[in-house]
Amino acid sequence: MSARILDGRATARQIKAEVAARVVELKKRGVDPGLGTLLVGNDPGSEIYVAAKHRDCAEVGIESVRIDLPADATQRQVEDAVDALNADSRVSGYIVQLPLPAGLDPVAALARIDPSKDADGLHPMNLGTLVLDAQGDMHTPEPCTPAGIIELLKRYDIELEGAAVCIIGAGATVGRPLAMMMTRRGVDASVALLHSKSKNIPNRARKADIIVAAAGSAHLVKPDWVKPGAIVVDVGITRVTDPVTGKSRQIGDVDPAVAEVASWLAPNPGGIGPMTRAMLLRNVVRCAEAPAGV
Repeated sequence: MSARILDGRATARQIKAEVAARVVELKKRGVDPGLGTLLVGNDPGSEIYVAAKHRDCAEVGIESVRIDLPADATQRQVEDAVDALNADSRVSGYIVQLPLPAGLDPVAALARIDPSKDADGLHPMNLGTLVLDAQGDMHTPEPCTPAGIIELLKRYDIELEGAAVCIIGAGATVGRPLAMMMTRRGVDASVALLHSKSKNIPNRARKADIIVAAAGSAHLVKPDWVKPGAIVVDVGITRVTDPVTGKSRQIGDVDPAVAEVASWLAPNPGGIGPMTRAMLLRNVVRCAEAPAGV
């Protein structure tokens, strides 16, 4: 058996077409949605990702505003840039690109974002709403990567209700919010959230109908961790440099041989990365629609 592919690139193109249609409707009402990004430092992965987000905006008709700060920027400079994006009328929603350089406080930066402009869905108020409002449609921005994972599974008609889901990695941007979103009414999965101190991870993963690997550990999930016919979503990223060319490339958390055991596989790259960016665009449009009464 070879796993069928959960194609994040193709699905993201569908979502972007839907977003573009909503942008047209907003512009008819005199509303121009705009994305802002704040990038601090020169992390190669972050630079690539931010540039891709701005290209996505151009494709769907969303304006974009970019603020770049050097790696030695102070916390005060970062917070001043956040304040500027809060006040910028061109920006419907924006992100502070993570990770920030060492010595900067990402929690303080995220907490300073205007919650109504929180395009990544990571403001403490919006995450709190995710915890408390556990049913129905979300009316605040959803964390982009977890939303992209669920959207990809749904668009391939993967049954989530009652499914045993094993999330490996309890980070604030993927694992923890995904666990909350997977257990909302209307999704209704049963979730095991594992982390570096969890015991018997391979055995616990082997019981899952769906495995989401989001630990950031290259090829962590081995074929014998996967129940035959399970669905595997590869989210974690490790960047490696080719010693000959000097070029950087990304490796996922899932061993390629897992494709011979799983029934469906969201690969990395080509799976959740494009979905995350598509969900960011959708959040920006939602941020523009809310004050317009759409």
